[in-house]
Amino acid sequence: MSLIPYALLRPLLFSMDAEQAHELTLSRMAQGQNTMLEAAWRQPRISDPITLAGLQFPNRVGLAAGLDKNARCIDGLAAMGFGFVEVGTVTPKGQPGNPKPRIFRLPRANALINRLGFNNDGLDAFLHNVQQSKVRSQGQPMLLGLNIGKNASTPIEEATQDYLTCLEGVYPHADYVTVNISSPNTQNLRALQSDEALDSLLAAIAQRRSELAQAQGRQVPIFVKIAPDLDEAQVAIIAATLQRHQMDGVIATNTTISRAAVQGLPHADETGGLSGAPVLQASNQVIRQLRQALGKDFPIIGVGGIMSARDALSKIEAGADVVQIYTGLIYAGPALVTEVAQALQQKTATKGG
Repeated sequence: MSLIPYALLRPLLFSMDAEQAHELTLSRMAQGQNTMLEAAWRQPRISDPITLAGLQFPNRVGLAAGLDKNARCIDGLAAMGFGFVEVGTVTPKGQPGNPKPRIFRLPRANALINRLGFNNDGLDAFLHNVQQSKVRSQGQPMLLGLNIGKNASTPIEEATQDYLTCLEGVYPHADYVTVNISSPNTQNLRALQSDEALDSLLAAIAQRRSELAQAQGRQVPIFVKIAPDLDEAQVAIIAATLQRHQMDGVIATNTTISRAAVQGLPHADETGGLSGAPVLQASNQVIRQLRQALGKDFPIIGVGGIMSARDALSKIEAGADVVQIYTGLIYAGPALVTEVAQALQQKTATKGG
């Protein structure tokens, strides 16, 4: 159990600007990881192994991308007991993202709105940080996902080259790679989820992955992260395209542009992606549709609105194999990782695997 209860820290953090609190937390974690200070948030890793896409996940709870965009805190996050941690989104060149303020809390809804816009230091800095991580050298079983995207300045018709550049860079260092085509905060990015654009992008990624696998002697699984704001026909097209190009899994879902669940609340009209409790049902609906379209064996990572163990179980019941959290970590703290992992472990034990 972590040394400092999050309930004592949260009022202080929530009294600050949301992005300022975020940066302060990451800075302190970066300084404290791999030192005695790590005891402040360290938790045991629950053992609940599952094999997906040829990878053994030590448990079914991961951290979603976006919290640690520059891969500064991989070891510190590993100490929270995650089975897998996903960092990024990284773009080929560093970029500042959208103007501040760009993160807004909606506490009455257990939600956040962000319009960060893939702010990151670029691929070279990202890879340097990944290589500084000691998770593997320490023999920890945690898996590492690296999430890739396109620069805001890159025209959408040239987006594929950005993804290929990032894929080549992260490939040697990733347990899996996530192709992020679903952030609402990079102009036109979600257009890549359309039929022809997705087909073209995934064909190019599959070809380059094949070349990299042959050159490096290992095939790294590729997951595609999609939005919750899709109808059943769109989900069916995406599912067919994932299978056609032999992608290894799908992450469902990113943030939503819908405001139906938060109308009238302070900040509800801010532009950006809404995350947290209000996205749970929309995300679960997409997961159910994906599972029906993809069959029982295609790996699905469920993310969106997990604020409790019950929420995580609803993702599994909808058809996800494993889950990721992000906004729930902001509201509930590291204890949520253990709570969710134990609940999913118990469900596994009850079902006999």
